Amino acid sequence: MIKPKLWTKDFIIVSSVNFFLTLVFYLLIVIMGVYAVDEFQATTSQAGLVTGVFIVGALIGRLLIGRNIDHIGRKKTLFLGLILFTITTSFYFIQLGIGFLLLTRFLHGVTLGIASTATGTIVAQIIPNTRKGEGIGYYSMSATLATAIGPFIGLYMSQHTSTHIIFSLCLALGVFSFITAFFVYVPQVESSNDATEKKGIKLSQFVEPKAVPIAVITLVVAFCYSSVLSFINFYAIEIDLVNAASFFFLVYSIAVLISRPFTGRLMDVKGANYVMYPAFILFAAGMMILASAHNSFTLLLGGVLIGLGFGNMQSCTQAIAVKLTPSHRMGLATSTFFIFLDAGLGFGPYLLGFFIPMMSYSMLYMILGVVVLASTGLYFVMHGKKEKARINALV
Repeated sequence: MIKPKLWTKDFIIVSSVNFFLTLVFYLLIVIMGVYAVDEFQATTSQAGLVTGVFIVGALIGRLLIGRNIDHIGRKKTLFLGLILFTITTSFYFIQLGIGFLLLTRFLHGVTLGIASTATGTIVAQIIPNTRKGEGIGYYSMSATLATAIGPFIGLYMSQHTSTHIIFSLCLALGVFSFITAFFVYVPQVESSNDATEKKGIKLSQFVEPKAVPIAVITLVVAFCYSSVLSFINFYAIEIDLVNAASFFFLVYSIAVLISRPFTGRLMDVKGANYVMYPAFILFAAGMMILASAHNSFTLLLGGVLIGLGFGNMQSCTQAIAVKLTPSHRMGLATSTFFIFLDAGLGFGPYLLGFFIPMMSYSMLYMILGVVVLASTGLYFVMHGKKEKARINALV
């Protein structure tokens, strides 16, 4: 039997657009705090808000567009998100104080939420059903690459050029993404005949109920991973492994890039449980090894295991969310998944920050490793046992 084609023109373009959007996000996130302090004499708390308010904006953007994407049209939503993303990027050139910078960051986040929800929905639509896990795995690798390349470019450019040049690059990437999107063909989707969806205001208009259980799992593991994103540099200073820490996300990304083609196919053939249960164990092991790191090797080994664990969970849970959902609500399912993912990554550092004064980073990572391991039981209850029953029914 011939496999349906995955690497189509449309798949490559949408994945590329997602890469550029995510690249701009991570490129800016590593420089905005310092920029706010240097240019506007912002306080430490204001600098943190300049960084974090972007994620709040992205959450709101997803909430707004998730219920409306199929009414507007998926390609039109992508155009809307990209043109607004480009316009708000140009706002960085306007220097009217810290208040305007905060507003710019918030609006920029909203536009990213709109555009990335559109790309995630379109790619889930154009991937053949029999290759959904594999396809979403490849698609999400575009974001994984951006998480490694973006911070590197941002830090390098901040040391060798002006913020004006950095903002110009981000603007150019936005314009390029908008132009490229014209070449994407998005098939029409049959609208739902369920009239009840249009009566009154209901929670189901903002989130997809069928995607919520797996999205809750995503929230928990993203909350744990946020500790790595936010505190790894502080931890490296504490244990005197700053040089090794600079390679942490590089080895993380390599581990994800190497493993995702195999885990995506494994999910399509054997089911999600064959990926998720080992991923929980690998993620937990990575956190515990990170907690006990005493040299460069163990620190980077932790990065590899966390990449194999959380990195594959991220694509697998996204694939589960869209597989469980009717095609006319796929946009809402994608939005729901990213809302929970962003909430875990965005609010995790703030909440975990309350515990830092009470314990060492090592202890924090050890505790979160236990939380990840315990989450295996939550996954079994909320999705794993249903997945097992579904697979057994097919045999």
